Amino acid sequence: MFYYEPPLPLRLRGVEYGWLVLSVPDLHDDTTDRSRGGRHIAPPIDIRQSGLPRKSGISLRMQLAAKRAIDIGISLTALILLMPVMLAVALAIRLDSDGPVLFTQMRWGKDRRRFRVYKFRSMRTDLGDARGIAQTVRNDPRITRVGAVIRKANIDELPQLLNVLKGDMSLVGPRCHAIDMLAAGIPYEDLVPDYHRRHSMRPGMTGLAQMRGLRGPTDRPGKARARIACDLHYIDNFSIFLDLRIMFGTLLAEFRGGEGF
Repeated sequence: MFYYEPPLPLRLRGVEYGWLVLSVPDLHDDTTDRSRGGRHIAPPIDIRQSGLPRKSGISLRMQLAAKRAIDIGISLTALILLMPVMLAVALAIRLDSDGPVLFTQMRWGKDRRRFRVYKFRSMRTDLGDARGIAQTVRNDPRITRVGAVIRKANIDELPQLLNVLKGDMSLVGPRCHAIDMLAAGIPYEDLVPDYHRRHSMRPGMTGLAQMRGLRGPTDRPGKARARIACDLHYIDNFSIFLDLRIMFGTLLAEFRGGEGF
C-alpha cells in the first residue's frame, strides 16, 4: 500500500482498483499561471525531490532486473503472437494512403538520452508534424481513415514493442514525450521545473497517468501538471507489483473499449 494526502481512489472507467493514494493538482485550476520576465510560467507542483524509491540497493536492483526481464519476455512474445495483426495493419496503411508504414520520432528516454520511437503511421505524411509540437486533437484532419481505427484501439503503438525489446522503453513507465513537446503552449521544462526527473526511468508504453485517464492533448497547464505528478509518483513508488497493476488496468481498459483518438 502507498499513502499520501489527500487520498484518491485509483479508478479506471468507473471501476475502482483498491487504493493507490495520490496527490494530483486540480485539472481545471489554471488560474494560478502567471507571467514572469515576459515568459509564461506556471507555479511548480509540490512533490518530493527524490529520484527512485527509497529501497535498499539490492532490493531496487533486483526489482529493476525483474522489470527488464518482464519487458523482454512480454515484448518478444507479443511481437511473435501479434505478427499477423501487425502485418495486416501495415498492409491497410499502405492501401489507405501514401507514405511509409511506420512513423518515427525522436523522444526523451532514460537519463534524458534521445531515441527514435516506432509507431504505425496514422496521419497523412503531408500534414505530419515530425517535431511533435502540434498535438493531436479529437477529429484531427491529419488522421487517415485507417489511422482513426488503429488510434482508437491504440494499435498504432504496437511497434513500440520493438523499442521495449531494444531497451529504449519499458512496458510501464512515464509516457515518452517528443523533444519539443509543449503543454498549453509552454515548454514542459518551464511549466514543471522538476520535469526531467521523470526521465530517471525508461519511458513506458503505458503508465499511471494513462491508466487514470489523463490522456489527450495537454491544452491546459493543470492537465500537464497532473500527468507529471503521476509520473513522479510512479517513480517514487516503483515496484513490480505496481507495474503489474498498471498493466492489468491498461489491458482491461482496452478490452472495455479504447479511448484513443
